[in-house]
Amino acid sequence: MIKNRVVCFFSASQSEQPIIYRLVKDYDLVINILKADINPQKEGYLVVELVGTREQFERGVNYLKDLGVRVEPLSQTVVWHEEICIQCGACASFCPTGALEITDREKMEVSFDNSRCVVCGMCLDCCPTRAVKLHFEVA
Repeated sequence: MIKNRVVCFFSASQSEQPIIYRLVKDYDLVINILKADINPQKEGYLVVELVGTREQFERGVNYLKDLGVRVEPLSQTVVWHEEICIQCGACASFCPTGALEITDREKMEVSFDNSRCVVCGMCLDCCPTRAVKLHFEVA
């Protein structure tokens, strides 16, 4: 069994289809929805953890892509720009999963563990230098 986190980007027409139901029923994947955001135009994204065999995962992702859903690994979605981070720690105080944390209290150094990130967005508004970005957001 494998466990992968992916971000799925949906158009308005795709968001009205029973896509998650099909992933469970037809591809026998276990789905854990980590975050979902749909705008008033019914476009949006879904952050999910998919659990199954490699074959089930690949078939399920191919199904999504055949529908026109853009699928990206979560690790390619969240970007922390360490070079512009001023190590203030504001992001770490808001991060509910510990993906951004202060690893050395004496030096007050912030570190980022992408594998713990669920793209909640809490860090985006509190960072004074905008060192954390979601590469799919409009600049």
